[in-house]
Amino acid sequence: MLAETHTVPHPPCPAPFNLAAHVLAHADDTPDKVALAILRLSGAERWSYARLKQAVLGTGTGLLQTGLKPGDRVLMRLGNTVEFPIAYLGAIAVGLVPVPTSSQLTAPEVAGMIATLNPAVILLGPGIAYPETDVPIIDQPALEEMRDLPPAEWDMGDPDRMAYIIYTSGTSGVPRAVCHAHRAIWARQMMIGGWSGLNADDRLLHAGAFNWAYTLGTGLMDPWTVGATALIPEPGIAPAQLPLLLKRHDATIFAAAPGVFRKMLGPDATLSLPKLRHGLAAGEKLSDNIRHHWEDATGTAIHEAYGMSECSTFISASPDHPASPGTLGRPQPGRHVAIVGPDGPVEIGQEGTIAIHRSDPGLMLGYLNAPEDTAARFQGDWFLTGDQGMMDDSGDIAYLGRADDMMNAGGFRVSPLEVETVLNRYPDITQAAVTDIEVKQDTRLIMAFYTAPNPVDADALNAYVQENLAAYKRPRGYFHVESLPTGANGKLLRRELRPIYEALNGQA
Repeated sequence: MLAETHTVPHPPCPAPFNLAAHVLAHADDTPDKVALAILRLSGAERWSYARLKQAVLGTGTGLLQTGLKPGDRVLMRLGNTVEFPIAYLGAIAVGLVPVPTSSQLTAPEVAGMIATLNPAVILLGPGIAYPETDVPIIDQPALEEMRDLPPAEWDMGDPDRMAYIIYTSGTSGVPRAVCHAHRAIWARQMMIGGWSGLNADDRLLHAGAFNWAYTLGTGLMDPWTVGATALIPEPGIAPAQLPLLLKRHDATIFAAAPGVFRKMLGPDATLSLPKLRHGLAAGEKLSDNIRHHWEDATGTAIHEAYGMSECSTFISASPDHPASPGTLGRPQPGRHVAIVGPDGPVEIGQEGTIAIHRSDPGLMLGYLNAPEDTAARFQGDWFLTGDQGMMDDSGDIAYLGRADDMMNAGGFRVSPLEVETVLNRYPDITQAAVTDIEVKQDTRLIMAFYTAPNPVDADALNAYVQENLAAYKRPRGYFHVESLPTGANGKLLRRELRPIYEALNGQA
């Protein structure tokens, strides 16, 4: 029997269609319901569905009044504020193509994106890095003034037309611009049924920042799509303070990266969260240790989801189908997923590459201006994730690790080549290699190893890296070595860096 799902396909996306209109479809039914609460340790800022819809469509009007036209690309350099999702949806509402980016990116990193994107405008928040450029800029105060403008009309059209672009680290070391269609939001209904179990009565608290893709999708778009309430902690709230907010604001679902769950749990922690139904984890692999500690502390389960920027999540556990021990869960209902080898789907119980069918409505349109890179990710009708897995008789899939050397830093996938390229440009370094290393249980950090005539000045190297790499891409340690591990063909063997780290740190 082949390791391939055969479920009933998800219904096709209706046409004409607009992603933002779909997300806010419940705004007219429940105008006074709280759509969003920004949580503080004392009180909260609340946004009703009516206020949110007005802000989105008013922003859409304002963007068009600047001369932007449907199809124009809008580079978002905004911080962790409510303006991020408002501007994102406002742009999509009127047919513009927003490009959300991490506020941690440096000016040189953003310059590379501008060269690829050719954006028509940059939306800029205070204190956010950006390079010198001729691209027009709309600052955050100007965006905020747009909220009260007369509401724009929804730009309805082909669900396959481009809606937004997000960046992901590529195995080539160059961040890729991933193009998504309006239909991508339609596909998220499979996540709701096969992962989150969301309904209109839920109050979902997401621990991430507004400008993180995981928060934007799971923490905001999904709750609004079903008419639920999204709860987002204000910037600066520490993980140790989240249990108080979860209880005070009657959160029924809690979503976070695995590292946040870990930081909330002490050795013998007991968290009293009577309204909480379950937790949701994504962004990096959830360890059994964190899962069991959370269950012991709260009496609730964490349901894990697996996905990627090119298709969001498509394999998961759910309240109706908890994951079998040692597995991620199963493909969400409506997904066509397989474990493939060189000749297509392998047999049940055999290892292969996790793949999703090219017909999936949540799958990307492709990489911007990179048809060869796009084609390389497909094998026949299958999109290859690059991660290894194994499917059992019940359809559950075990994660067996990455087929490449991609690193995971706090939920962000980071290409080692991207970091190494920056380090190799440093004048005194001959060659560099990086990998993520589990420095203690459930904590992985990026470490760098380099060859050079002499150890380089640590402060100067740190200053250089800070100017050229976002914080989550920066190594946490630098180790001068006589040589780097290579194979017979001279290729770096990054898996051999861990023993070097252990030897240099006196570990067994």
